Amino acid sequence: MKLPEYVKRILGMLAVVTALTVMWSLSYWITETLYDAIHTRPHEFGRLLINSILGFFLFGCSVFLITQIKWVKNRQDRFLHPMIQAMKMMAEGNFNIDLSYYRNQFNDRGDHPYYKIIDSITHMADRLGEMEEMRQEFISNVSHEIQSPLTSISGFAHALKNDSLNPKERERYLHIIEMESVRLSKLSDNLLKLTSLEDDHFTLDREEYRLDHQLRRIILANEPQWTEKKINMDIDLEHVTVHADRDLMDQVWTNLIHNSIKFTPEQGTISIRAFAQTGGKVMVTIKDTGIGMDHDSRMHIFERFYKADESRNRHLGGSGLGLSIVKKIIDLHGGEIKVESELGRGTAMIVSCDTNQVTLNKGGEGEKDEQR
Repeated sequence: MKLPEYVKRILGMLAVVTALTVMWSLSYWITETLYDAIHTRPHEFGRLLINSILGFFLFGCSVFLITQIKWVKNRQDRFLHPMIQAMKMMAEGNFNIDLSYYRNQFNDRGDHPYYKIIDSITHMADRLGEMEEMRQEFISNVSHEIQSPLTSISGFAHALKNDSLNPKERERYLHIIEMESVRLSKLSDNLLKLTSLEDDHFTLDREEYRLDHQLRRIILANEPQWTEKKINMDIDLEHVTVHADRDLMDQVWTNLIHNSIKFTPEQGTISIRAFAQTGGKVMVTIKDTGIGMDHDSRMHIFERFYKADESRNRHLGGSGLGLSIVKKIIDLHGGEIKVESELGRGTAMIVSCDTNQVTLNKGGEGEKDEQR
């Protein structure tokens, strides 16, 4: 018959009290015998101190001897050996560990030391396993992204050796090699950027500047792209001053505007809004009338190397790292980025930052213009 847990605890406490009583009695008998033998008896406080020290020593020795009993050691090894083996497996890179059987031996007693150790090892193995899967996926994605342009460069470079190629074909092959080389260069730059942003020692180079001026400059820098597709640019920018890393925020707005231009069909519309709200929050919205995204794409859009509907948009290029970089930069600034989109009905990227350094200039009510 299995004893209840509280009965086991009471019996354990009684066993400890009994052992202490026996050891203190033995200590008293030993010291009294010694005093009679040497015909000397210390002061009462000294005798009490000697008895206590000797009693603790005898109790410790008895506990040590009990742990050396074979059945006690076997019971300890039954739980310690699997935990040691589990840690050895993790050291070798195997995180598929199941210690549930041994954890259940304690009847889910969360206060037991072995239970806590087993629970910690299991949690650590799960987290390390997730990190290993992410690492393997990252390596696989990088390898795929590098292999694709390298294959094109190698294939078309080999084709250029054909002396029968006419100048027009040769020029087209050289253009493809150039474009694939640029793609490789951008991939390398983005990987380096992500690595630097995730460095624990990375610091933002903050400064105060006009956010509306920054957005207008980037919009004008991309004018050849949106004019080529005859896209309407609907711009409404309030006079907002922010305290942020100007270069990093340049990359945020550039990536978001590039994406909107890339996925918006000809004669579509891109709306860009920037305004300061009460409480020191600045909000920027970049909305397009492009192809949009489904629910699954919205859930994964900020993951590394994720490309929504890659088969349909392969010709648009990109490595799938741009929005990951955007998300990281916004996070470093203590902000938030959200996506609102429906398939076939466009996408809106909403960036908001909470900071006391955001100010709204009262000199104007904002600027609004529409460009084609």
